[in-house]
Amino acid sequence: MKYKYSVIYFLFFSIYAIAQPKINFGLTRPQEISLLPNSKGSIDNPILKATIAPSLFVINNPTGTYLLDKGWMLIDQTGLLVNGGAPLSKTIKYKDWYNAVVPGTVLTSLVKQGLYPDPYIGLNNLAIPDSLCRKDWWYRMAFKAPTMPIGKRLWLEFDGINYKAEVWLNAKLVGIINGAFCRGRFDVSKLLNTVESNIISVHILPPPNPGIPHEQSFKAGMGPNGGQLALDGPTFISSEGWDWVPGIRDRNIGIWQNVSLSYEGDVSIVDPQIITNLPLPDTTSASVAIKSKIQNHSSNTIAITVVGKIENIHFSQKLKLAPYESINIVFDTSNTAALKLISPKLWWPNGYGQQNLYKLNLQVYESTNLLDSKSIKFGIREFSYELAATFPDKIDKRFCYSPTDLNASIPLLDNEKRKDVGNRIFIPSIRAGIDLKKIQILKGNNPYLNIKVNGVSIFCKGGNWGMDDGMKQVSREKLTPAFQLHKDANFNMIRNWTGESTEEVFYELADEYGMLVWNDFWISTEGYNLNPTNQLLFLENSLDVIKRFRNHPSIAIWCPRNEGYAPIGIEDELATQIAIEDGTRHYIGNSREINLRQSGGWSFLEKPIEYYTRFAEGFTTEIGTFSIPLANTIRKFLKPEDWWPINDAWHYHDLHSNNQNLMGYLKTIDSLYGKSNNLDAFSKKVQMVNYDSHRAIFEAWNSKRWSNTSGILLWMTHPAWPSMIWQTYSSDYETFGSYYASKKACEPLHAQLNLNDSMVVVINNHQVDDNILLRCEVFDIDGKKLSLIDKSLVAISNQITKVFNPYNSGLTNLPSNYLLRLSILQNGNCISINEYWKTNKDYLSMNQIVNGSLMVKKVKLESGKKVYTLLNTSDQMLIGIKLYASDKKGNSILPALFSDGYFNLLPGEQREISIPIDSVNSNMLVSAEAYNMPLTNIEK
Repeated sequence: MKYKYSVIYFLFFSIYAIAQPKINFGLTRPQEISLLPNSKGSIDNPILKATIAPSLFVINNPTGTYLLDKGWMLIDQTGLLVNGGAPLSKTIKYKDWYNAVVPGTVLTSLVKQGLYPDPYIGLNNLAIPDSLCRKDWWYRMAFKAPTMPIGKRLWLEFDGINYKAEVWLNAKLVGIINGAFCRGRFDVSKLLNTVESNIISVHILPPPNPGIPHEQSFKAGMGPNGGQLALDGPTFISSEGWDWVPGIRDRNIGIWQNVSLSYEGDVSIVDPQIITNLPLPDTTSASVAIKSKIQNHSSNTIAITVVGKIENIHFSQKLKLAPYESINIVFDTSNTAALKLISPKLWWPNGYGQQNLYKLNLQVYESTNLLDSKSIKFGIREFSYELAATFPDKIDKRFCYSPTDLNASIPLLDNEKRKDVGNRIFIPSIRAGIDLKKIQILKGNNPYLNIKVNGVSIFCKGGNWGMDDGMKQVSREKLTPAFQLHKDANFNMIRNWTGESTEEVFYELADEYGMLVWNDFWISTEGYNLNPTNQLLFLENSLDVIKRFRNHPSIAIWCPRNEGYAPIGIEDELATQIAIEDGTRHYIGNSREINLRQSGGWSFLEKPIEYYTRFAEGFTTEIGTFSIPLANTIRKFLKPEDWWPINDAWHYHDLHSNNQNLMGYLKTIDSLYGKSNNLDAFSKKVQMVNYDSHRAIFEAWNSKRWSNTSGILLWMTHPAWPSMIWQTYSSDYETFGSYYASKKACEPLHAQLNLNDSMVVVINNHQVDDNILLRCEVFDIDGKKLSLIDKSLVAISNQITKVFNPYNSGLTNLPSNYLLRLSILQNGNCISINEYWKTNKDYLSMNQIVNGSLMVKKVKLESGKKVYTLLNTSDQMLIGIKLYASDKKGNSILPALFSDGYFNLLPGEQREISIPIDSVNSNMLVSAEAYNMPLTNIEK
């Protein structure tokens, strides 16, 4: 499908984009020296490694695909010219170049070479020149290949570069790639040298508007979010510096995704799409449709057979392609009855079922000669969405629709014709030409979005990823632990904020771990951040992203930008791309207004009850607070001189001094638990506050489940670098108070005490009703039981069940500090414990408790996990117990997915805690600490 623009139309909107108000242009000059961060810790002085001459990449068997991930060299344009080099020459002086990491950014290579220190440590980032993002760079590698087989072509493929690349082979320009999210695919068959080595040269051009980063300090505060770089979207706009990551000195330019060589025939399979359709509410069958473009690259007419296979289902079609012709081919139940699957294995979000995946093998043959082959994993599922809009009859209605069933080639909704229904909550309008018979009208006037998978309403819970990694170190090995932690925390959605994490492995892992993806594109806050100036480039990148990733079952939402509407020239065009090239997902016009509540807050609340009274409503894509990690994590990324007290090194790592209520955060810690005189004492106290704040956020939304709440995404769950704010785990994958609080509040069967009305409620995330016994107990700080209430009830599936207010059931004359424990028992087994420390003033008395002791009483193996029976062997209550795993040499094992953390044990009490085991941690040792117990090896 071609998206046409007249010359006048294009010129008008180009002028509009360039002339837009420069609201947040960022810094126009570097900060004054007096505002830069200072610390006692020194900047690392790395040792430059000698450049190693690369070995020649040799292809012996000219078939299949070869990943070009070794043998790359890197040099900047100035260095090349100063040393008299020519970027396209056969021979170079290797000593003038650097060994390059591919896939990887320029900065990744230079840090590995030892030219610059690790920017994630202390204030090292300040020692790296910001000029890296203002230079042209050249990559180079050499390969040897045999004679091309008859009827074969050699393709050079790039999965992603940034910002623009000129690609050369043997001194011949083969093509240009523009934008960080476009692929490049070039037929280099005629340029191949089969006698000598072949030289691939890639000229990387930086973004035109890299901006000047703000350097955070106590005096300077956190500064503006981004600036000029937003003009250059599609790129990593946050790499100019945001309030959760500093300015990345190369702005993530380079060859940041895979490069490969592929031998194929004259016919290619191009961007196949797999669409699954369920006859909802019936899920006992599914229809699968496969669409693909088949492209003839030759000057010959070719008769081919397209062959497909899904498990035991085989299908094929014969067709003839004229020279250079492309044909769109379709397999569906109209021509392939076997594509109606009976009792399909469905894909579900985490907590709602299994993440079943199928594999499609698609091949093209000319007679018996294989020309091309594609293998694609997909999930059988169907999205539907409930929301409100103004219909063509001018009446506001709540409705449910499936984009797959709607099957419209135009966008469903007109976001420009929107209506404020109160508190800046907007509903869009249904466009003319939509088949309203395919839309189900619902009762009520609830404006908020509700996402359904396979006909089941999904209470969305999770958080934002501003970026997977500040330096785009995005291997499967690095990203898998983050997805493990999200699944273990009972999350089911990740928001890919402004599309900064758009690579194959991100979506693959989301599929495998059951994380729905709210997928933004590359524009940030309307009215604050600048809009992209090159709209055609933006739309070329968005089209490629849609085609490339549309088969991933995890993507649930397409959204044009962060906190705003797409500008004229992108809005309708992007919505149309999604309708035509995807057609199975909802396009929402704004991440905080259209069928959503306004985003925020982001500041620390000294009274967690305010999450209930001020914020809990609807579907929110952003809400969060400070989240300082553990002392052992802080020691990894700050120099010893900067560990304590809090200083500019902390502030540089996102401890915002100016507008997130840091003083209230620190005051709360001190007033509740007492002032700290060292890092370890502070770490224990801050985790108690982290726990209460993060649990309150999720439980506030739980308390209104489905009555007027349907989803909550933290700002943020995942850190892009070592940070002090907006995270549930730290950059080393260590879990702390924020993590276990979120995990507890999002557990499958959960009892909670609402802070606003003291009502005890049970939230059942299961798809069946549960018969349970709810137990409410109250203990004083010495562990003496003050009250016990048992209540048998049926917890209704996917609903909230109100139980009672314990303070109306005889809870009187309570001490100044007490523990209220809610337990869920099923068939005599305790399956959940949720505990609240309560006070009428502070918890200073906890500092007077004598240190307790803990031991592992018993260990057993059970269904792929190790189960520890922990015993409090002391006469004191153990408060806020945190477990750690290490190998026999004392090295930390991270992530350590213990089933609970920051729990309490009464004197003499025991509890079972489990952890999944694999070859890495099967021989691990467990240690523990508590508020009133130092770190101790508890396995005797």
